[in-house]
Amino acid sequence: MSTYRGPRVKKMRALGVDLPGLSRKTRERRPHPPGQHGDKRRRKDSDYGRQLKEKQKLRYNYGVGERQLRRLVAKAKRSKAETGKKIVELIERRLDNVVFRAGYARTIPGARQLVSHGHICLNGRKTDVPSVTVREGDVITLRDRANCQKTVLVVVDESLENLALARPEWLDYDGDKKSTTIKGMPEESSIPDLNIQLVVEYYAKFL
Repeated sequence: MSTYRGPRVKKMRALGVDLPGLSRKTRERRPHPPGQHGDKRRRKDSDYGRQLKEKQKLRYNYGVGERQLRRLVAKAKRSKAETGKKIVELIERRLDNVVFRAGYARTIPGARQLVSHGHICLNGRKTDVPSVTVREGDVITLRDRANCQKTVLVVVDESLENLALARPEWLDYDGDKKSTTIKGMPEESSIPDLNIQLVVEYYAKFL
């Protein structure tokens, strides 16, 4: 399954990085890896180990399964653009990620739930498919507030008031209408704390 349901901070500790898409919490209290010997010095990662770790960071931050990610990388390799940049563009343009980056949800799993439960409209039409790829000019809005549960509205309003990450430049948010317009394409800098080239090198062995 694509959705990780285990302990999120433990996964971030294992990968050695905070993943804002996975959890609002951080590794600040226990920055070392989990386990009995986690705070002791560990041997240096191999080239393959570093590539695997970067791939796992990408997977868990965006909540995509291995099969989904392989398809996305294969699509990026077939494009005329640089593979690494295209991977970033494709994964950032997923609807669940855009809902998160716009501020409607505190995490990507939370954004996926909003979409799956029909609380998000794309260009005025309700959609319940989190993996939909948005395009330049698309408009994302919250479903008519009269049709949303009160608890959902409270969670969304709290998230909009306290953003997990600053909105990227390629999103144009209208606070009065609570709508978000896609005004450009994501860039490599959109992904925090991740070496996308190592992800490309990892999949070069399999694709």
